[in-house]
Amino acid sequence: MIKNKSLVSITDFTKDEILRIIELAADFEADPNQRLLEGRIIASLFFEPSTRTRLSFETAINRLGGRVIGFSDANATSTTKGETLKDTIKMVSNYAELIVMRHPLEGAARYASEQSRVPIVNAGDGANQHPSQTLLDMFSMHKTQGRLDNLKIAMVGDLKYGRTVHSLIQAMSHFSPTFYFVAPDELKMPNEYKDFLRAHGIPFEEHRDMNEVIDKVDILYMTRVQKERFSDLLEYQRVKDAYILHNSMLESTRPNLRILHPLPRVNEISTDVDSNPKAYYFKQAENGVYTRMAIIASILGVK
Repeated sequence: MIKNKSLVSITDFTKDEILRIIELAADFEADPNQRLLEGRIIASLFFEPSTRTRLSFETAINRLGGRVIGFSDANATSTTKGETLKDTIKMVSNYAELIVMRHPLEGAARYASEQSRVPIVNAGDGANQHPSQTLLDMFSMHKTQGRLDNLKIAMVGDLKYGRTVHSLIQAMSHFSPTFYFVAPDELKMPNEYKDFLRAHGIPFEEHRDMNEVIDKVDILYMTRVQKERFSDLLEYQRVKDAYILHNSMLESTRPNLRILHPLPRVNEISTDVDSNPKAYYFKQAENGVYTRMAIIASILGVK
């Protein structure tokens, strides 16, 4: 049962619960104005900057008829006075029925869920997990491919710090995928996730050249090299333009190929790709609203 359950890691949800969220997201896309949260309050606590995630969660709450409290800038809160995360969470859980939280520290969402009286939805904790992004990615894959089983998925760019790819690997392990990891040596997929795939018998290949895999796959998942995760700016400068997708590179790709990106992009996808029917990243962002409506409605038990 999803009801009253925190979503901190994608592993908190079973395969059946993941499929239920995808089913509900499709229901909300068909009818997005279902006022199921009238009179209910959701807290949105963003200790780290966000555009899509914060706005799509708040849009989801508003479409469901709920009210949003919270902040998008931790500098405007009592944390600047030294208030601990524990105290912030204990206080806010008195005011709201669910807390959506983004935090720069890995493990912060799990810690918050242990302190809170109400469910926590992790909207990203450092380079660790981003489970609602994973669910909207899976909804996008299901919509574009008609299935989740046996997909060939290339993940390109920042596979070391990219929390979206880490969550997606774990969630897709239920559906017999094949992964192709494309990254420079400095940003390779961490060993713990490769060990996870080996333990689950899921095949993967590692490459440095995107052109070696682009014609083989159903999903091309591009990622941004995240400047904010680097302590050494020289290292960032060295790898930031490692992979740039141009429209001309898509000519011999599969007809069903769709390009996903959690956004924001910097320059890893050229703007000449935007008009290609295989480009799906802006629709993917829209899918976030319906998926987050499904997550909230399920946890609060109103759908």
